[in-house]
Amino acid sequence: MLKNDLIAKNPMGAFSRDAEGNEVARMGLVIARPGLGKTAILVQIALDSILRGKQVVHVSVGQNIEKTKAWYDDILGDISAQAKHDEMEELKLSVRRNRMIMTFNASTFSRPKLEERLNDMIYQDIFRPCCMVIDGLDLARVERRMLEDMRDLQREANMSIWCSGVIEREAQAAVIASQTLPAPCDALGDLFDTVIMLHPESGDESKIFLNVLKDATNRMAPGKSLRLDPTTMVVWGATA
Repeated sequence: MLKNDLIAKNPMGAFSRDAEGNEVARMGLVIARPGLGKTAILVQIALDSILRGKQVVHVSVGQNIEKTKAWYDDILGDISAQAKHDEMEELKLSVRRNRMIMTFNASTFSRPKLEERLNDMIYQDIFRPCCMVIDGLDLARVERRMLEDMRDLQREANMSIWCSGVIEREAQAAVIASQTLPAPCDALGDLFDTVIMLHPESGDESKIFLNVLKDATNRMAPGKSLRLDPTTMVVWGATA
């Protein structure tokens, strides 16, 4: 089946399990300089859960719904380019049924507002997410307390929450060499179980990698890398 093939080929599924292969909820962070593909990574993390028959909330801060939908359509098309038409239509329908997109203004986004909208769906048995991705947070401006609230929510709801954050181009080389978190992430790293960074190899943007900086679940060792196709923004596999 198409779904099973896509699940098996998606290396982002590694970030939903611990070292023993058990499913585990976690707080994750994807960092990169602007325009390198953070949203694409969050979408592929979300798709891994959706393809497994689970429900996902995609929170877009400061972005519109149509742009977010386009990311899913584009990546779904790239990872299933050889699929038959009827299989593809069934796949698209499954994604729509198991994905909820929420949009917030950057100035008004908070845990209470997010939780209010989540509770409305959960209490009415409309939607019960096991994973949430939050795209567009400005980690340089966000208060630590907000991320602490997100961490509390992640634990209370027993669901995975993945965020994205921006780092400066100049910080990439130092991060790769030291495997430590750059500002502003360094002051927030204790709130995340897993941190991965997108970066080009030696400035060559035709070769982009996801480098694992931290993984408290011991599923992925720090320094482990995954390859990203810069044309499609699809993650295809691991490097040595």
